[in-house]
Amino acid sequence: MPDDDLVFKALADPTRRFLLDQLFARDGRTLTELESEVDMSRFGVMKHLKLLEEAGLVITRKEGREKKHFLNPVPIRQIHDRWIDKFTERTVTALLDLKAELESPEAEEPS
Repeated sequence: MPDDDLVFKALADPTRRFLLDQLFARDGRTLTELESEVDMSRFGVMKHLKLLEEAGLVITRKEGREKKHFLNPVPIRQIHDRWIDKFTERTVTALLDLKAELESPEAEEPS
């Protein structure tokens, strides 16, 4: 499977995105720390982390008896550069601003 496919597959799952968010908030977490943040078995979290490692989104390092997990943002940046940079940054920013404006509470129609 090409690298992009692995990254998209890894990012497709909300639990895996949550684990990445946890590593973004504080890098270098152990399996036990990550497991305490989700409502699933240790084995389930291990399976998600394995897929994230295969996609290159998580890198592990053994420190003594602990295995620590670190976020690797490079594959996400590569996806960004390949798929988002095709559009000008100004256009994407304008679309995101419009989306935020339309979704804001002030944008709701008056009763």
